[in-house]
Amino acid sequence: MFHEQYLSVAPVECDTHSWKQQRAWVEIDLDAVSHNVKQLRKLLAPQTQLMAVVKADAYGHGAVTIAKVALSSGASWLGVATVPEGIELREAGITAPILLLGAAQTEEQIHAIATWRLQPTLCSPKQALVFSNTLEAIEYNSSLPVHIKLDTGMSRLGTNWQKAGEFVKLVTRLPHLRIASIYSHLATADSPDTTIMNIQQQRFETAIAQIQALGITPPSLHLANSAGTLANKALHYDMVRIGLAVYGYYPAPHLNEINLKPVLQVKARVTQVKSIETGTGVSYGYRYIAPCDIRLAVVGIGYADGIPRNLSNKMQVLIRGKRVPQIGAITMDQIMLDVSSIPNIQENEIVTILGHDQNEKITADDWANELNTISWEILCSFKHRLPRVAVGCVTP
Repeated sequence: MFHEQYLSVAPVECDTHSWKQQRAWVEIDLDAVSHNVKQLRKLLAPQTQLMAVVKADAYGHGAVTIAKVALSSGASWLGVATVPEGIELREAGITAPILLLGAAQTEEQIHAIATWRLQPTLCSPKQALVFSNTLEAIEYNSSLPVHIKLDTGMSRLGTNWQKAGEFVKLVTRLPHLRIASIYSHLATADSPDTTIMNIQQQRFETAIAQIQALGITPPSLHLANSAGTLANKALHYDMVRIGLAVYGYYPAPHLNEINLKPVLQVKARVTQVKSIETGTGVSYGYRYIAPCDIRLAVVGIGYADGIPRNLSNKMQVLIRGKRVPQIGAITMDQIMLDVSSIPNIQENEIVTILGHDQNEKITADDWANELNTISWEILCSFKHRLPRVAVGCVTP
């Protein structure tokens, strides 16, 4: 049976009991999430684990719901960026291991990590000492699983790969800490030129050999993000960390060997229809002047909801399976469309801003290409005043 569920991912300032009364909303296809995870799982060896990265509210899709569907479909780990993101998952009853990908080092953060059974990333000897001392001070009576981050070329978080042995040896001697994995992050795995990716892998391998030479055997190794997972099976190691691909997008056009389905659609309603004459200006600054008499529709969604204002006069939407141009400057809460090609259009008709309608589709990649950015940014941009609506047969 078709499943439809209103997701309260954030307070919605409206006095409604149904998403169907909303001016605009985001649809999340749970079947697509499950499909994508299963497709990715098929690429991996049976012993290789899959981490679903659900940071930034699962790239704007709703972290708790995505996490539950991903775990039921083949993921065994979750990745978040911040302590509150991890706590949100625990409060929702999720018991799977959660890796904190960002750096944490205040006493309050460390206490919360221990309390909520999160697993932190350690990026430096100083941070490791702070963790150990804090856990000692709060009389933590166990060993906290920690994950050692090595910088092999991303130049972001992590200890220099050449000092891996020294760093790991220190952590093994500190009380209350237990190494759960050693990992690094790829900077160019989405590039057809694999030179830098190969260098990073070589550095990672050298660092691991350095650690093993000290008589320390890392319990788990992971290096691949979505792009690395799709690019080369030799990058899979003991676990892969999948973000973008879970949500149905390829990190690069050439990394498309499996079938992924976009999870997110953005929809809104027509709020007014009117006729305007030749020469009439539309929206702020009159950046569009009607070249002829047209029918204009106002739609209740704008840049405060996540539509980039730089798409003004450049984007299209879908109505009844047809592409319709947006005209004039995109405003905070509304956009205007030239609907002259849509006969007898009515107020309250549904407009697909991002997604598919019959045989037409508009994707985050389309917007990203127009704006010279990446699909990750587009997906994360939709604000939480747009309610999330789950559709599909899978139950989170």
